[in-house]
Amino acid sequence: MTKILIQTRLPSTIGLGDCRGQRIGLMGGSFNPAHDGHAMVAQLAIKRLRLHRVWWLVSSQNPLKTLAEMSPLEKRVAQAQTIAKHPRIEVSALEAKLGTQYTVDTIQTLSKRFTRTRFVWIMGADNMAQFHAWKDWQTISKTVGIAVFDRPSYSLKALSSQTARRFARFRLSERKGKVITKCRPPVWIFNHTRRNPVSATKLRAKSSLSR
Repeated sequence: MTKILIQTRLPSTIGLGDCRGQRIGLMGGSFNPAHDGHAMVAQLAIKRLRLHRVWWLVSSQNPLKTLAEMSPLEKRVAQAQTIAKHPRIEVSALEAKLGTQYTVDTIQTLSKRFTRTRFVWIMGADNMAQFHAWKDWQTISKTVGIAVFDRPSYSLKALSSQTARRFARFRLSERKGKVITKCRPPVWIFNHTRRNPVSATKLRAKSSLSR
């Protein structure tokens, strides 16, 4: 059963066993709502990047969205748990307890507290396309490796994005995904995979129409 993590502090184990020496993928976002596309990417990441676990970091508030667009955190965490359904995917409200709103702060905090854990940031090609709009995006790229997974209609936008151009010489070939956690950042990889058409935006629109 997928575990939900809501902690008031961050001991070295987070109550899940010792993380030292492990390879952990971080998937951040509002998960508003979580869907099969998130689960597919997480499972592909576990396989292709040889990860021990993937943490879904459900944000209390997406800086790029208004409060009116967001369901309550507790609801999103519970819904994400029903979607994850994988023993290596762990749903977390860690950012709410850390008090971090931006990805850069979350990653830097985790990297400092878990010095013997190898993290990799996981995101879809849609996020890669506008990653340069994120707060301190270059700092993120220099702190942790990044694994990008293809999304419908975003391949070219992602691979021609400002981020892709800025860090072009640090791109790994797709077949080297299993060593990305061993590489010193900046390092990134683009995974060409089956492109899941499901999106949170479409699900919210469908939900509002059915009311």
